[in-house]
Amino acid sequence: MTPRWQRPLSVAASLLCAAAWASGEAVEPGTYEIIAEIAMPHLEENLRYATTRERRCLRGHELSSVFPILHHQSLEGCKLGDESRRGDAIRYLLVCESPQVATGIARLNIDPGRIVGVLEVTMGGKNMTFSQRIEAARQGECELAP
Repeated sequence: MTPRWQRPLSVAASLLCAAAWASGEAVEPGTYEIIAEIAMPHLEENLRYATTRERRCLRGHELSSVFPILHHQSLEGCKLGDESRRGDAIRYLLVCESPQVATGIARLNIDPGRIVGVLEVTMGGKNMTFSQRIEAARQGECELAP
């Protein structure tokens, strides 16, 4: 390839990446290592934090499920909704079938190959609050199912 074509190709590649972002893909699809830490400020020091790790294939439309705590039975019927974006930041509200179960808000910051976020939850009726902080790093392409 001659040097005169390198610049136009790099500009075209940049424009394609920008178009992908504008089309709604908030995160580059791929396998991410997700480290999640739950903080429960009202517990004893040794029970206050719980950390988990998982590898998962994420695509842009699955971003609202990145917090592992959303799969816990105590939050059954709850999901992140009412998405709003500003630059590389995404905000969600925790929406539950029954508002007495929980309320909350999630914030995510997206960088190329990296997601950092926090979900803050108030459990209804129990006056208990907790948060889950996640850091996810892209590890590569998603593996194909056998």
